[in-house]
Amino acid sequence: MRLSDLADLPFTYSEIGATKGPLPGGYHHVRESALIGRGRERFEAAGDAVLRWGMLRGAGARVRATSEVAHVGAEVIVGLGPVSAPCRVVYVLDEPDRRGYAYGTLRGHAETGEELFAVRYDAADDAVYAEVTAFSRHGTWWSRLAGPVTSLIQGWMSRRYVRAV
Repeated sequence: MRLSDLADLPFTYSEIGATKGPLPGGYHHVRESALIGRGRERFEAAGDAVLRWGMLRGAGARVRATSEVAHVGAEVIVGLGPVSAPCRVVYVLDEPDRRGYAYGTLRGHAETGEELFAVRYDAADDAVYAEVTAFSRHGTWWSRLAGPVTSLIQGWMSRRYVRAV
């Protein structure tokens, strides 16, 4: 699979941007968060790393992307072992106390859905949190067949993501 092959692919789900609010029904939901440090400087560094695919790379995934920094419309192929997962960035968070992006699945991905990778600064206790929010369901016959295993892998990877930055 090549990055240039992704440009014309549609999303494999209709709830584009739904990781911004209540997660849609009919999907498996993931919410993972971890304290990763303290202070505004830590937040800035972590936010920069997240936008440069740092959660993915730090968790051990291979990343090929159409841009060095996540932006709306950027396409990315995430590799885990023999599996390649094509996605497209649907929105970017660039707020004073929150940074990150969400991407959605494209045809060829084993799952169907969206995942948000973000960091958040909480001024009340000067804490920095990494967060992953996702909704997904099986998108291929083989992911349905391996259902319990793919759900375990998703949870395991989400925990790795939040500790990666």
